[in-house]
Amino acid sequence: MESLAPPETFAPALLTAASVTPDAARVAAFRAAAPDVVCFCHLTWEFVWQRPQHLLSRFAESSRVFFVEDPCWHHDAADAEQTTPHLEIKTKENYLRVVVAHLPATLQADPAHAEAVQEELLTDYLQREKVVDFVAWYYTPMAVGKSHAIQRRAAVTVYDCMDELSAFAFAPPLLKERESKLLNFADLVFTGGQSIYEAKAHRHAAIYPFPSSIDKAHFGTARTGLPDPADQAKIPYPRIGFFGVLDERFDRELVAALAKRRPDWQFVLIGPVVKIDPADLPTGPNVHYPGGKTYRELPAYVGNWDVAALFFAQNESTRFISPTKTPEYLAAGIPTVSTPIRDVVRPYGELELVQIAETPAEMERAIEAALTQATDANWRARADAFLATTSWELTWERMVTLVEEVRIRA
Repeated sequence: MESLAPPETFAPALLTAASVTPDAARVAAFRAAAPDVVCFCHLTWEFVWQRPQHLLSRFAESSRVFFVEDPCWHHDAADAEQTTPHLEIKTKENYLRVVVAHLPATLQADPAHAEAVQEELLTDYLQREKVVDFVAWYYTPMAVGKSHAIQRRAAVTVYDCMDELSAFAFAPPLLKERESKLLNFADLVFTGGQSIYEAKAHRHAAIYPFPSSIDKAHFGTARTGLPDPADQAKIPYPRIGFFGVLDERFDRELVAALAKRRPDWQFVLIGPVVKIDPADLPTGPNVHYPGGKTYRELPAYVGNWDVAALFFAQNESTRFISPTKTPEYLAAGIPTVSTPIRDVVRPYGELELVQIAETPAEMERAIEAALTQATDANWRARADAFLATTSWELTWERMVTLVEEVRIRA
């Protein structure tokens, strides 16, 4: 279903995620109808467990989900010559299917042809799977090039704009153009935070902010005294921890300065290193890199920290982010500090749930203050009261309420 007017003509509405009331009848109707969901994502399912995984795994409880990743390119000359374009299908929990196109790297010289090959492979596969009544769900506008014919058959098209991808390192030059096309034909647009909603609200008639949410039960286990993981157990206290992707958004200079200012503090930095040279990461006897951890493992690490941190740099790539780790840290019951990321300042900083600081000296003082919060029953009660208003299940139900309203009109 294509929009009837250019997105630029729409006036923004002042909304928050709470503006959308979940409708139990609509949610039940969607579950009963169980339309398939075909998702196009720039992230791999196995990378880190975040927004796409939280939402799509919930869809998979009642619907068939096809999670289409970016292609796997075969660069080895001998391998590429022998590689016939094909799809690899990996089945996950609740039979969610991860779909990966394998292509010879020689096709990269002709991007339009490569996209046409992918679309043909996907079309044939979805036809074999009898995918007829379905929701097209986009995380990356770049997928428009390999899915337009598929999308035109969708009952509903959703663009879940979790990040401003055009601001990230190595963003494809076509991304902004592709996003304009996606905004033109999407029935619904969701955003990953309030800031990015405010930046894009004028570009679509049906756009709604859905900031990062929380699986409280999962991270709440961090409060139960989980054993310290072996690769963290020998690190002295106090521990200041961070988990997430270590990329251009990570403030390496800030952490390096803090580690030098406070050699008595231990900095535990968990996550994969992406798009930056690992040699550029801060080092020292009090800086530790346990590597990437699974979603299941995270509570045991966080639960044995003294302070949790959001060490995000102030640059274009962080301008619109709404870090999922903010509520996750709080659900774990760990005092938290952050650089002044707008969607952390609003609401967490304004509610004095998170200490906000920018310079190394300010961050040092913020961490010192956070170290005293572990025994502050009032802070914890206020944080828990705030977290009680949100969950990934509630976010999913709000989204499905909107999807079902469009689907029944289609």
